[in-house]
Amino acid sequence: MPRNQFQRMVFAFLTVVITVHAYVFYSLYVVNGNVLMEITGSNSVLNAISTQGGVYMFGRMLPIWAVVLVEFAFAYTLEILLGSPLSFKMASRMFDPKRNHPMIFETVIISCTVLIMCPAMSFIAAWLYYPYYAGFNLFTLLANWMKLVCFNFPFAFFSQVFFIQPFVRWAFGKLFAKDIKARNTGREQERPQDEQEVIADIFRRMDEIQESLAHERRQRKRLAEKVNTKNE
Repeated sequence: MPRNQFQRMVFAFLTVVITVHAYVFYSLYVVNGNVLMEITGSNSVLNAISTQGGVYMFGRMLPIWAVVLVEFAFAYTLEILLGSPLSFKMASRMFDPKRNHPMIFETVIISCTVLIMCPAMSFIAAWLYYPYYAGFNLFTLLANWMKLVCFNFPFAFFSQVFFIQPFVRWAFGKLFAKDIKARNTGREQERPQDEQEVIADIFRRMDEIQESLAHERRQRKRLAEKVNTKNE
């Protein structure tokens, strides 16, 4: 897992790149695909987008690549400044990384990230995709925000837990394999300071605990054998 700021930024970059593309596909094809085809009379979503001159965003039509870039900029900024640090703090208040299984703690962190990022990005999307051609109304904006949260939250949770985060962590492990191997074999024991260091360090501490318990059981068995020998 990431150990320094550069690695954290790379980890966030991989996560956001995959997530933004997944959300654009989900929004255009799954949520709004049928509507786009009905309005334009096209037989595919891509043809519908081409017919209407792009994707409606912030009062104008933009190409899909521009939509992806805009959403990436907002999502990456929020992930670095808000999502990643707050999710670790929230998870640490609910679970103790020293006592709970690493997979449980990691899943809680992912869930907290979704809990933070989904409403935040949905609120931004409510502004970006608001139908300004019909005039602006605050209650309509809030209603659109709630609608987006209801659409996005299930997709965000299941995609992050079961697909995106497992792939990102695998890819990150391949990119920084040498650093991770050197860290795991190093003798220096550092106290973890954030989410990534906790997850990377917790496996080692679990092995140490199991070894300590096994040693204690052996000592008790030897003591019991000595007591039995004296009694005989």
